[in-house]
Amino acid sequence: MKHTVLLYYKYVKIKNPHEEMVRQRAWCEALDMKGRIIIAEEGINGTLEGTKKEAEKYIKLMDSERKFKEINWKKSEGTGNAFRKLSVKVRPEIVTTGIPSKDFGPLNKKTGNYLSADQLKKWYEENKEFYVIDMRNDYEFEIGRFRNSIWPEGLGHFKDVPNTIKSISHLKNKTVVTVCTGGVRCETASGLLKKYGFKDVYQLQHGIVTFMEKYPNTYFEGKLLVFDGRQTVGFNIDDPKHKIVGKCRICGKKSENLVNYYDKGKNTYGIICTKCCESGKIELQRVPTSQLKSLMS
Repeated sequence: MKHTVLLYYKYVKIKNPHEEMVRQRAWCEALDMKGRIIIAEEGINGTLEGTKKEAEKYIKLMDSERKFKEINWKKSEGTGNAFRKLSVKVRPEIVTTGIPSKDFGPLNKKTGNYLSADQLKKWYEENKEFYVIDMRNDYEFEIGRFRNSIWPEGLGHFKDVPNTIKSISHLKNKTVVTVCTGGVRCETASGLLKKYGFKDVYQLQHGIVTFMEKYPNTYFEGKLLVFDGRQTVGFNIDDPKHKIVGKCRICGKKSENLVNYYDKGKNTYGIICTKCCESGKIELQRVPTSQLKSLMS
């Protein structure tokens, strides 16, 4: 039986997030959907897996709600065990910034301009001067990224963005494009950049996954990390043009082997090649990747 993984979000005012949480949980349980959904007064952000048939039923249920119409649904092939369980939670924000007074973002209509996958590809081909700012965390950036993209130093979690913006302050008067997995972090990040004085800000519409699907093995190089049991996804990875950009954190050799391990007693996640894993140079964790907390991109 074929399974589908859905990735979606929408910034929209939700009057009663707890009521919506109960409804979402009931829908997913009835359809045997597993995954994670975050609900806040500012919107909804989710990633779910179910059979192809049940996933389509969920989309229809969502579309029956006026506030959830016109969601951009990102669909990819599932495994049937991408998620161990269903989690539906209410939080203050669907992307955590930790900023109490949110005078930026989609609901305030203070974000960067949308840049489609087609337009971004064209910019690369025209050698236009622009700077791709990757708003994901370090291990996401390590295993796959846009050509010549920039990762703000110290960006461990999205709530670190206000502090890490200092490392790219020299680009305030340049054309910048924020990118992330599915688009939700790009929305908030582009608003933050404008809030902190960046003049010409764009955001990649519908995220990296849309670009990869449309233009595999072009200007996004490597694989895309996802927060479920699949770990990473790639499009046409058997194509000779597929480029491995990840490097082992110990020996520096090219690798796409992501593992949980201990670094000076701290739980860590990143690329360690199989040879270094087998060498005993690191202590591997027993915690499965599927239990890592998601940034819900």
